[in-house]
Amino acid sequence: MKKIILVAVVALFGFTMNAQNGDFKVGLNGALPIGDAGDVSSFSIGLDVAYLWDVSEKFDVGVASGFTNAFIKDEFEGADNVQFLPIAGAARYNVSSDFFLGADLGYAIGINDGNEGGFYYRPKVGYNFSEKVGINLSYTGISNDGDWSTIALGVEFGL
Repeated sequence: MKKIILVAVVALFGFTMNAQNGDFKVGLNGALPIGDAGDVSSFSIGLDVAYLWDVSEKFDVGVASGFTNAFIKDEFEGADNVQFLPIAGAARYNVSSDFFLGADLGYAIGINDGNEGGFYYRPKVGYNFSEKVGINLSYTGISNDGDWSTIALGVEFGL
C-alpha cells in the first residue's frame, strides 16, 4: 500500500510540473521534536517538495509532500528512527513580496515498522530573500492515537 501511494505522489508531481503558471519548490529543514515526540527523539531532518499555482496576486494553492526522519534517542537503542511521508494540500498567503503565511493539510504516511501515520497539519511563516531562495519556520503535527509534533526551521529553493 505504501509503495502504491508513493508512486501516486511521484506521478502527481510529474504531472503538475507540466503546468504553465506554477512554482516548484524544494526545501530542507531541521526540526526539534516537542511533546510526546521529544520523549523519544532528539532531532529530525526533512526534505520538502511542493508545487503551487497562483490563484491571485496574493494567494497560492497546490500540493506538497516530502520525507522526514526523526532520530531516536540513544536510550532507545535498537528502535527504528521515526519516518513520515506527508501528502498534503498546500496554501500560501503572500503578505508582501517577501513575507508569507502558509499551511499544509493532509495525511502523513508512517514509513517505519509500527508507524501508522496520521492526520498531518503544518502551519508556517516564511521570508523570501529572492524569487529562488527563502526560509521558513513551521510547526508540524501528526495525529493518530497520539501526537507527533516538531518545530522546524527550513530553507526553500524555487526551481
